[in-house]
Amino acid sequence: MPYSFDWVCKDVVKKLQGKDLSPVTRLSDAMKFRQFAILQRTPQSLFWKSEDTPVGYSLLQILEPNLPVPEPEVSAPIPLKHTVSQKLKANTGVNAIAEGSVSAAYAKSCGYEIEVRCTSIPDSNLESLQNRKLLDKEPSFVKDCRMGRKDLYVVTEAFEVTKDTVLEGSSSVDLSGKALIPQVAKAQAQGQWQRETTDSVPIQKGAVVAYKKKQLVIENDTCGEKMWGQHVVPVGRIEEPYHQDFKHLQNELSGKTEQLAMLSKDVQEVVSSSLRPMLHDREILYDLMNKLELDQLGHMDGPGGAILDQLRQDSIPPWIDLRNLLLYLLQALMVLSDRQLKLLAQSMEKRLLLHQLELVKSILQPNFKYPWNIPFTLQPQLLAPLQGEGLAITYELLMECGLDMELNNPRSTWDLEAKIPLSALYGSLSFLQQLVEA
Repeated sequence: MPYSFDWVCKDVVKKLQGKDLSPVTRLSDAMKFRQFAILQRTPQSLFWKSEDTPVGYSLLQILEPNLPVPEPEVSAPIPLKHTVSQKLKANTGVNAIAEGSVSAAYAKSCGYEIEVRCTSIPDSNLESLQNRKLLDKEPSFVKDCRMGRKDLYVVTEAFEVTKDTVLEGSSSVDLSGKALIPQVAKAQAQGQWQRETTDSVPIQKGAVVAYKKKQLVIENDTCGEKMWGQHVVPVGRIEEPYHQDFKHLQNELSGKTEQLAMLSKDVQEVVSSSLRPMLHDREILYDLMNKLELDQLGHMDGPGGAILDQLRQDSIPPWIDLRNLLLYLLQALMVLSDRQLKLLAQSMEKRLLLHQLELVKSILQPNFKYPWNIPFTLQPQLLAPLQGEGLAITYELLMECGLDMELNNPRSTWDLEAKIPLSALYGSLSFLQQLVEA
């Protein structure tokens, strides 16, 4: 979804080029990433980042209030602007995909114009909080941190929007014509498939679009902080970090899906039927993930409540950690755009998941190790079953990952920035396919 709040925040981070700067991913959380906000992270995969979850507390709320609060530094306003307008149109005759005549078009337009300012806490001022005593009554997330089950962080720098603004955009996909599919008993399909989407997103003054954080360390009855370093792979060099090649991604996924397959068909059906409508609303998915992250398995309305009910049932074998399996899937889904989530819901309904899974695998497997742009060709036999609307849905899923796709040609371009969202798509498809086929 190119006009989402998430897209704006990621683009702002690129423009600011700040080291260790992270984008806020949900508008509903934009006010929860202010200075001193405590964040929690429970990573489930080595191949995509888990999200920082605000725990609802500020660092100042868990410390004894007997010392002055460090004064923040506020920068001058920074104006930022970006517009995107893209149109692709072609008359296709790709014999490798289908013998026939197909007209394809894809268009999107979006943009934003905002002003932000940076509010930060210098390291020298942060030192006054180190070794400061915690309150006697500590929240449960502090206990989890002490036991090593959760990593905690503190927001030290936030870029806030200085005035109200509205983000607007639109996108459309159009496939029309006729196609003869030799792989399916010479079947012929003819028609037109269109999809148009328009939306507007209001962003309020004070919303945080990007932030920096430092790790919070709880030792005895005091707190401290430290910065995590980052490893950067030089451009032009192939490097696969330990346990982060495609084979390990496959092994990680197969281990998870095998556990999922051991659940009863009834449980898998409940999870599958509950997730499908939730894919149309990121906020509901996030609410479920947040409850799982914070071990809050109480009441939740709608389909999320049905999933929580399953977690409380005694029928789940003790050796299957359904909570962590769900967290793994939800963290993968959260990497994807709003548009991709809705496309996945349609893919579940139309039974496209298995075909899409094999296609994504065919892209990831040979290109996973390359940190530069490289051409690749979509395999015709994998595209053949995805005709008409199924092909349109699949192309959108891939293009939303950041791949440079050509609608009139199976030849495309690998982009390193597409690696993480494409891996998350692969993981999501693997899980959803297992649930659907149960």
